[in-house]
Amino acid sequence: MAQIRHLAIACEHPGKTADFYKKAFGFKEVRRNGFDPNNPDPDVAPRPCSVMMTDGYIGIALLRVHRDQTGVGMDYQGLHHFGVVVDDPASWTEHLESLGAPNITRAEDLSPHSHWEIKFRGPDNVVFDISNATWPGAAPVDPATTKQPALEPAE
Repeated sequence: MAQIRHLAIACEHPGKTADFYKKAFGFKEVRRNGFDPNNPDPDVAPRPCSVMMTDGYIGIALLRVHRDQTGVGMDYQGLHHFGVVVDDPASWTEHLESLGAPNITRAEDLSPHSHWEIKFRGPDNVVFDISNATWPGAAPVDPATTKQPALEPAE
């Protein structure tokens, strides 16, 4: 069974959202991307910018995206996608597409500061991505769980 290692939340201001989750739950901030350290205005959240957090097990990406990767619009706020670690993204892409999950982003769609991942749309319209590396702040995975599952006949 593959293992989820991150959740991504689209928000208006990742820095302010991170401050809330740190105070609310004690989540730890792992890193910030896209913020200008010389800008003293805490209300400025440029596009793109992000804050990576963790609860010690799952990485939580707070995102203000640079383009609409998932078809929900630039103003969408809420759960954006979840991420799964895999051993070989190319073979997993073929596997997922054979199951009817369209690949909706490619590596060239990533911003320069992004973690490497590619996104797919599941049958329920929920977006997920795959990566061959664990996201910042996430716990390591058992390598056996990153292998493509054997296709079993539907019951």
